[in-house]
Amino acid sequence: MKEDASVRTLISAATLFLLTVPALAQTPQLDPGEKLEKLQFPAVTMQLKGWTKFGNSHVYTLPVRAGQHVKIDFATKSKFAFLAIFDLSKPDDEAFFGTDEDGMRFETTVKENTTWLMRPYYSKVSPRRGLGAPFSILIEPLAAAPKQQPPAEPQQPSLFPKAPVKQQ
Repeated sequence: MKEDASVRTLISAATLFLLTVPALAQTPQLDPGEKLEKLQFPAVTMQLKGWTKFGNSHVYTLPVRAGQHVKIDFATKSKFAFLAIFDLSKPDDEAFFGTDEDGMRFETTVKENTTWLMRPYYSKVSPRRGLGAPFSILIEPLAAAPKQQPPAEPQQPSLFPKAPVKQQ
């Protein structure tokens, strides 16, 4: 009986730990001075404006659900300001999209429920003047893409016309 109680206690503790792991994975690691702004997935286009001042920038979390279509545009006049998007449900800390390599627009259909962290930043490795740059982020929900039907086979010329459809 004593063993059963200790085994149950161990299983309960392990279960509680495993239930808290996804919650921990959803908590972003912020740099000193960053401010977290929690967003909701917009019903219409949402525009965020800010400044990429090193150490005092806003970062944004955006919950997304499987099947949602979304387009994110990043705009700035600075060639040293960028946007990185991370999936907080993944254990690695690599961005799955970055404007420094992938262009200024990201468009996708979400594959699974998760939360994204959008981090605008000013490149630390670039020779630059000033402390940051203004930016704009447009988050646009898109309608479901129409399913593409295979192209119909072209009709071949025939000496015999097709019979009319019989009505009953």
